Amino acid sequence: MFPANGSTAIIVFISVLILLFIGGYPFIGIMGVLSMGILFAGIYIYSVIKWGDKNPMNRVYTWKSRIEKFLDHESEGNYQMKQSKTAIILGNKFGRGPGKSVLKAFLPQSSSDFIYAIIIEEYGSFGGIILLFIYILILLRIMIIATKVKNYFCSLLVLAVGFPIINQALINMGIAVGLFPVTGQTLPLISAGGTSMWVTFFSFGIILSVSRIIYDNSTNK
Repeated sequence: MFPANGSTAIIVFISVLILLFIGGYPFIGIMGVLSMGILFAGIYIYSVIKWGDKNPMNRVYTWKSRIEKFLDHESEGNYQMKQSKTAIILGNKFGRGPGKSVLKAFLPQSSSDFIYAIIIEEYGSFGGIILLFIYILILLRIMIIATKVKNYFCSLLVLAVGFPIINQALINMGIAVGLFPVTGQTLPLISAGGTSMWVTFFSFGIILSVSRIIYDNSTNK
């Protein structure tokens, strides 16, 4: 997964580390997994840069280019981030109004990767904060379900499918406001994209299925 889509691989890897920690895996073992992940990722990146294909479309060179553009705020190639921040500035506190975005015609991937910037432009920073709060509520609900269910496997299952959704949402929002380099992560439940939507639906279906166990146990009592 890492060579084809590095950001998704990192999200999954972080989610796995969190699950290992919650599941009671020894801390030394978790650090060992983390070290091995960083080591093998470093070896792969170094090998591609040193001996690999010099094709600019190679994902390693794409990652390198995006990080360089992120660190160099004056770069001419930082077009997406400039347009995204402009959309956020135009949104101000309460936005321009639903459907009245101007930057969505100029901002690449405005319906997927940078949808959060368009939301802020139309609904303002107030609307952006509300959306962030909704994702936090979803996270809290996931944690409540995971702690209330009496089956240990079900608890880990809920966290396993729930954490990646929230991590992806926070990364997408962070990219739109300039906290992270561009990664191509969509905003769950909002961005355009059929595959992402289906995976999110399946994840919520699993979580709701586990939550029924709590309801059934309470009614049987």
